[in-house]
Amino acid sequence: MSLDVPNLKDGYDKRLRDEASQPTDDIVTDAPTKKTQIIAIYGKGGIGKSFTLANLSHMMAEQGKRVLLIGCDPKSDTTSLLFGGKACPTIIETSAQKKDSGEEVKIGDVCFKRGGVFAMELGGPEVGRGCGGRGIIHGFELLEKLGFHDWDFDYVLLDFLGDVVCGGFGLPIARDMAQKVILVASNDLQSLYVANNVCSAVEYFRKLGGNVGVAGLVINKDDGTGEAAAFAKAVDIPILAAIPQDDDLRKKSANYQIVGTMDSQWGTMFAELGINVADAPPQHPSPLDQDGLLGLFDSKETGADYTLVPATDADMRGKNAKPKTSLEVIYDSV
Repeated sequence: MSLDVPNLKDGYDKRLRDEASQPTDDIVTDAPTKKTQIIAIYGKGGIGKSFTLANLSHMMAEQGKRVLLIGCDPKSDTTSLLFGGKACPTIIETSAQKKDSGEEVKIGDVCFKRGGVFAMELGGPEVGRGCGGRGIIHGFELLEKLGFHDWDFDYVLLDFLGDVVCGGFGLPIARDMAQKVILVASNDLQSLYVANNVCSAVEYFRKLGGNVGVAGLVINKDDGTGEAAAFAKAVDIPILAAIPQDDDLRKKSANYQIVGTMDSQWGTMFAELGINVADAPPQHPSPLDQDGLLGLFDSKETGADYTLVPATDADMRGKNAKPKTSLEVIYDSV
């Protein structure tokens, strides 16, 4: 007897669609009941998540919190600012090396500390040598073996790429690994596109029974043009901080200097961000469609006033285009 696989797949897809279409309860906005808040930070690559997180985690430690920062980017650069530019051995690479020599990975091999912050990098494969998302999944499996669920922290901050859509990078949302998500974006279309996609992912998994919400938006390199603030208002999430586009911040970041300390002129700003991140409840966002996102910008800047012009078969054939023989019967007029 043959098994009708396509029908089984169709039935599975239909079940998922039916589940996703069910109405959901309002998201819980009370403070997390668990002692440890696990917070996933998402944003477009290069938008400044590592800068924001290194300084945020350092400030939260100054505020007396026990903080664990985990870099979940294959570039493994989340902790570089925290550790003065020094590369942190990654969990995945260290695990492979230890396995080859028949040894077990120990905490001191992969976790390092500065200013009260504990930090580590999951790592990932080199370009063309594996799947970054699968590397993230493998990295968390190794964390569990190291005792992740028994560790004593007030906050665990996870740094994730938002413009990579494969499953591993969506783990905190898809598997309820975090209580809330924080977005980092600027006043540019691409970073807000990524932020909007993350909001859509949160809503999708909410419809499938997930519980993760969006706590708010950090505007980085804020030049005052207001698009990111308009986005936050449109999707109904708060602004947790607006970090200005400032040459002093740029230089200090480039020189691996921590500004998330009360010894810095920027200390008050990061202290407020630390409080907002800790206290902000997860929200139920309302992601925008493409036209709504483009509507946040002047159409002259984005090209949103362009009208789609359909191509023809003759266009596609170019110089090879030939009149097609018609089977239509043409009758002479009487």
